[in-house]
Amino acid sequence: MAAAEGSPLTGVAWAAAPEAAPAGWTVITGTVEGTAANLGKGFGHKGGGYLCVSTGGAQAAPGSVVTDVQVLSDRSPQPPGYTRIPEFPEPRAAASRKKRVYVKLLPVAAAETVVTDLKVSGKSKTLPGFLKIGEMGSFAIWCKKGPFLRPVPPPVPKPRPLSAHLRQLSLQPPDRSPGAPGSVKRESLYDASGIYGLSAMDGVPFTLHPKFEPKLSSGNNALLADLSVKSLADIEREYNYTFVVERTAAARLPPGVS
Repeated sequence: MAAAEGSPLTGVAWAAAPEAAPAGWTVITGTVEGTAANLGKGFGHKGGGYLCVSTGGAQAAPGSVVTDVQVLSDRSPQPPGYTRIPEFPEPRAAASRKKRVYVKLLPVAAAETVVTDLKVSGKSKTLPGFLKIGEMGSFAIWCKKGPFLRPVPPPVPKPRPLSAHLRQLSLQPPDRSPGAPGSVKRESLYDASGIYGLSAMDGVPFTLHPKFEPKLSSGNNALLADLSVKSLADIEREYNYTFVVERTAAARLPPGVS
């Protein structure tokens, strides 16, 4: 059984049989060599027994992780700060245990180095990257430790202020002038100080049509002689339009001229 890379164990337990482990626990049923990892004889248990671990589905103590594991003789005192692993199902009072397994649990906020994996092998086997923590009968117990890799929350982007020209084009309401409640500071889109103030004629040189050049060279009066000045009445008579067609269409009447 291998835990996720950098993911700490949240519990270690002992199961009398693979089916005895509750939900959330993974039973180590085989050794690294591929044989059955029945450690019952090492525990002085006639029926057999298996180590099992949890990586989050179940916890020996809520909000805690495993920072160390030790396998000790039943004559050794319990180390300070360690707890004996639970057993599934509950052990009988008269059951003999030649070896005991202890774990050190720390809250997630206080854990720095954690146990990320637990394996079982034969006594003669060597596991690179693992620490041998003890033996049970003909088996060796190994654990792997590593730094606690806490998840890093994604960065929250800071809002970027809009420039003056982008603010003019956006749908955001314009800024209110300080000291004038209810007043709105309006800025012209065609401000000549920016690119949005340029018109289509900017940069186009002025050139007089060739037919007017002789008259211009002979004097201003010759150029103005061809200009006709019309009064308002002349303009109204020339561009008079009665809108008869539009009125009759709007009234839905047959077209006619009154």
